[in-house]
This record gives sequence, structure tokens and C-alpha cells, in this order.
Amino acid sequence: MENKIASYRPLEALANIATIVVSLLLSIVLVRQFLLPRPRRAQPAVGAQASRGTDLTRSLPGIDWGRNGRTLVLAISTGCHFCTESGPFFQRIKREAGKDVKLLAVLPQSTAEAEKYLGGLGVKVDEVRQTGLNSIGVTGTPTLLLVGKSGIVTDVWEGKLQPEQQQQVLAALRDDGSARK
Repeated sequence: MENKIASYRPLEALANIATIVVSLLLSIVLVRQFLLPRPRRAQPAVGAQASRGTDLTRSLPGIDWGRNGRTLVLAISTGCHFCTESGPFFQRIKREAGKDVKLLAVLPQSTAEAEKYLGGLGVKVDEVRQTGLNSIGVTGTPTLLLVGKSGIVTDVWEGKLQPEQQQQVLAALRDDGSARK
């Protein structure tokens, strides 16, 4: 009988130690989860979304905004079905905007992939840039940004535009701003 008891003592001690370790770990997890303050997650900066007055000169370096005059930035993505569905409207913009408005396509994909995508849609633009759309304050595609000669956004249109919204875009592109001066 004594041999059986003696053989259980190391096993019993090991089980006690394991129970204590598990209890300590569980206590640590519970304290961290419910008692200690949680670290704050980084929030996007207020005004990070592109809107009227947003300055794009730093987020799109190398664009000669002054020489362009007015620029319509097409913030799109090759994987966006709304962008693809908007292809005929983008073609219309190029036809109706005239030479006074430059078209700049900004996509997160490579320039080569973007040019192939735009070519497939039959959309001609003056320039294609590859950059993360969040760097210019765009959170959804398609987004159109009308930018003045100082690199400041003057108008924003988001999503697949309805016919009346498309008319607003075309009217804004035809308006050279002289009526507002």
C-alpha cells in the first residue's frame, strides 16, 4: 500500500503545480482584459477624407497644378465594378470637358495595369498615377475630385453617379469659374 501512495505523490505534486500555473495565467488574462485600460487604436485624422478645400499638392507630388489649370482626378480601382460601370461616363467627361480640364486617373494598381484597365474601358486620360487612394483622402471608389490650379479640391463626387449627378459634374467642368469672380 505504501508503494502505491509513494508513486502518486510526484504525480499529485505535478498536477498541483500545473493547476497553480493555469490559475495564474487565467488571472493575468482576466486582469488585463477587464481591469487595465485598453490601448487606444489610432483614429484617422479629422478631415482625412477628401473634401472641398483639401490640398493635394503634397499627396500627389510632381503634378503641375498651375499649368493644368483645372484637373479632374478620377480615383478608381481596377477591382471596382462601380468604376467599370462608370466607364461610359468617364468617356463622356473626356469628350465634353474640353481642353481646359485635365484628367488624372489615380489608382492603387501599377501604372501599366491601370493603363490597360482604362484602355479596356475606352477611357482616355491625360495622366495615370499609381498611389494609395487613402493618401489623397479617398475611402471609396469611384471618387471624382475637381482640383483648381493651386492643387486645392473644389468639388467632390463619390460613388457611381446617377444621371442628375453626372450633369452636375459636367456643368462644373464647363464652368470655368468666371461667374464666381
